[in-house]
Amino acid sequence: MGCVMRRSDSSVASIALPADERVGARTWLGFLAMCLGMFMAVLDIQIVASSLPQIQAAVGIPGHQLSWIQTAYLIAEVIAIPLTGWLTRLMTLRGMFVSATAGFTAASVGCALSNGFASLVAFRVIQGFCGGAIIPAVFTSVFLLFPRARQVRATAVAGVFAVLAPTLGPVVGGYITETYSWHWLFLINLAPGIVVSLLVGLLLRTGRPDWTLLRSFDIASLALLAVCLASLEIVLKEAPPRGWGDPLVLALSALCLATGAVLIPRNLRRARPLVVLHAFRDRAFAVGCVYSFVLGAGLYGSVYLLPIFLGFIRDHTPMEIGMIMLVGGAAQLVVAPIAAPMERRVDRRLLTGLGYGVFAAGLIANGFATYETDYDGLFWPQVLRGIAVMFCLLPTTSLALEGQPADGIADASGFFNLMRNLGGAIGIALIDTVLELRPAAHAARIVERLQAGDPTAAAFVGLPLDRFHNVPLGPIDEATKQTVQPLVERAAAVASFNDAYFLLGALFLLSLALLPFLRPTPAPPESVEPIAGI
Repeated sequence: MGCVMRRSDSSVASIALPADERVGARTWLGFLAMCLGMFMAVLDIQIVASSLPQIQAAVGIPGHQLSWIQTAYLIAEVIAIPLTGWLTRLMTLRGMFVSATAGFTAASVGCALSNGFASLVAFRVIQGFCGGAIIPAVFTSVFLLFPRARQVRATAVAGVFAVLAPTLGPVVGGYITETYSWHWLFLINLAPGIVVSLLVGLLLRTGRPDWTLLRSFDIASLALLAVCLASLEIVLKEAPPRGWGDPLVLALSALCLATGAVLIPRNLRRARPLVVLHAFRDRAFAVGCVYSFVLGAGLYGSVYLLPIFLGFIRDHTPMEIGMIMLVGGAAQLVVAPIAAPMERRVDRRLLTGLGYGVFAAGLIANGFATYETDYDGLFWPQVLRGIAVMFCLLPTTSLALEGQPADGIADASGFFNLMRNLGGAIGIALIDTVLELRPAAHAARIVERLQAGDPTAAAFVGLPLDRFHNVPLGPIDEATKQTVQPLVERAAAVASFNDAYFLLGALFLLSLALLPFLRPTPAPPESVEPIAGI
């Protein structure tokens, strides 16, 4: 495909690069098509989530099974992501991406034509697996298609597509829900999927496939990987409502740990492993994966929390929620052209600290909401997170991946993206746990403060203080309870949302302690010469 570069000291550089530093329009257009494919895969999760009630009514899905429409997708996605390195070596980057995009598109049509729960979930599994292969392939292409001088710009472009999709999801989902039928949540992928497959297939050249890998395919490792990640996803889904001490949760947690304990040493020993784990020996890569995990928790966690708050506390429609959440996406677009040049000129450790510190501020600022908080109160926290996200993504991606050998980029990119997805899954599970457990404690504390004559508690609930003035501590009479209880429950729910934001903000602040473990931005190479590549 291109070539690998050799530095003046004759050591082989770590990235497969084109010999010509000037990247042609053909490569850029193919890369942008890949980014569009990634945007489709990420967007799909959000727009489907916004219309689950409509899908339930149309297909006749029992309420207790409804969440499996999303869970099936997510389980298949996390299984596919760490396999992308092996699939890339087997089929080449272009072949793997085109196959995954075509599979994702075909499965989307299958979802739209489904008339029952079983068929819909089956097509969602195919969608999720193909979508999981698409996402890390885009970041792999940054380091395989572009010379170092263009990698920051390419990463910024990919980053914009990756982080805009969760923000725009509620808008697109809300519009489709209110304007068309639920089938268009899936049919919307058809035209872009065909275009992306054709453009990537025609424009990109990425070497030859290695079909000999099929002879050494490790079925046992695939089974272990699938069971390990699937049980983890189910634990994260079931633990908040059931409790972390529930027998099913404990059993699945043990299964996850046991299969992982067998999978890791098995793949470290094999000459041609299904899952290549050697990248974790690089300290910068391992720390970068931790930062990717934290970013996933904050990015997906905040995108998860805000629509719930606006829907349940503020009673906004899906379309209204989407319009409010556009603020963060607009901030990302404004900052992206600034972040890319800064990433080349400023030490990446400093930029990482800036990004994660400002993102923490945006999360913590959301933690002071009241039941009246709406667009104005949510504007600046969203702006802060929108400004920060590119400074979180760009430097950590470069620091984690640019030091990897050419034949290990796909594996490293897979794990880097897997950590972001796992961060989102675990972050959302923690959020659900907070929203499940904290309201009762907050409600009791609010009632106690109201009976004690605390004016701040009265304002938080939205009642005049004289409703509780001189009421003795203890049980409230039934008439007062019927009037006040809904307001107290609402205030307790708001306080629980605030707890969740504080938890995410604390995680981002703690991550700053890892900054000294990142390596400084490397100086540009003094001279390079091409050698035969992959």
